[in-house]
Amino acid sequence: MKYHQIDRDLFIKNRKKFTAAMKPNSVAVFNSNDIYPISADSTMPFQQHRDIFYLSGVDQEESILLLFPDAPYENQREILFLKETNEHIAVWEGEKLTKERAFEVSGIKNVHWLQDFEKVLAELMTYSETIYINTNEHYRATVVTETREARFVKWWKEKYPAHQVAKSNPILQRIRSVKESEELDLIQKACDITEKGFRRILSFTKPGVMEYEIEAEFIHEFVRNRSKGFAYTPIVASGNNANVLHYIENNQQCNAGDLILLDVGAEYANYSSDMSRTIPVSGKFTARQKEVYNAVLRVKNEATKMLVPGTLWKQYHVEVGKLMTSELLGLGLLDKADVQNENPDWPAYKKYFMHGTSHHMGLDTHDYGLLYEPMQANMVFTVEPGIYIPNEGFGIRLEDDVVIQESGEPFNLMRNIPIEADEIEALMNQ
Repeated sequence: MKYHQIDRDLFIKNRKKFTAAMKPNSVAVFNSNDIYPISADSTMPFQQHRDIFYLSGVDQEESILLLFPDAPYENQREILFLKETNEHIAVWEGEKLTKERAFEVSGIKNVHWLQDFEKVLAELMTYSETIYINTNEHYRATVVTETREARFVKWWKEKYPAHQVAKSNPILQRIRSVKESEELDLIQKACDITEKGFRRILSFTKPGVMEYEIEAEFIHEFVRNRSKGFAYTPIVASGNNANVLHYIENNQQCNAGDLILLDVGAEYANYSSDMSRTIPVSGKFTARQKEVYNAVLRVKNEATKMLVPGTLWKQYHVEVGKLMTSELLGLGLLDKADVQNENPDWPAYKKYFMHGTSHHMGLDTHDYGLLYEPMQANMVFTVEPGIYIPNEGFGIRLEDDVVIQESGEPFNLMRNIPIEADEIEALMNQ
């Protein structure tokens, strides 16, 4: 791994939080992700399943974590199962976790090779009444590929039909959404790497540059700072491309006078950052561009103040809509009649700002969190309003990542990333 080893105390704490919420006499099983094939012998780069990583720190394929807090013997309460390593694997694939190294990473003492899993599970199932299965229930999830977890569930149901079933996801949605201090440090590191990339492209960008060249500058800076790369597919959208919300082709030339909407974030140790900035190709905003830019920035700043303990996500978005409506009226994009006659289910402001303002962030860019429950301290949210004006040939989105505090305004993890229009112009024209 490129990142520095994480203190195993984080994963020990995470397991304690999970097991404290389990039903009596129950087992929970977590599988690593597959390495997904492309064609012939080509594969996608491995990405660990965030849940097994969150609970163990194991960042390796073909791994299983088993938790059984009420097991009759202490050594059965936490067990890791790993792909057995050997000299051949070390030569062809590189070093895999040994049992000793797995303990250093996870704090789990009982480590078996994977071939022991079915035998060990068979014994533990005789002691238990319930098994927790790990289904993906994220509100934005669309899963069409059969995952390793799905195959396990199918196998388990056939093998042990008499056991009760419980779901890990509701527990994980709650505990993963509230970050430990170590996690906040890792997200801050990801944001700091993103800052380095952004400052790099400010001096690089000029008329005639290609969007993919800007993307290349980001990935160069990210990898040289111990990131695997982008936390999500990057958006480098110049001119009217910015009005396509998930534009990812990044294959057009950036022309003088245009704006570039950048939605780019580095990962670090599997933790995400999520940044949006909008910059002028020529190093200077036009009066109109700056007028819209500052309107978006005001909405972002005011929306951020609402992210406090007790805030409800749905009501928060209603209030942000009111802020945006006021700004759009001031910009002449809406008039009073538009607002008076609006459809409550699709308010007038949605013509120019059609997406949400904030989402949970952490191990996943759109991280776990139950949106119907009040916000809590140490949750991390994005704040990302935008105004998109196809008729004027540009769109503007600004986004920071913030940590909700016990009291007062959120702490901005992207506080050092330039965002004021004047500062961006000054840096681009040094």
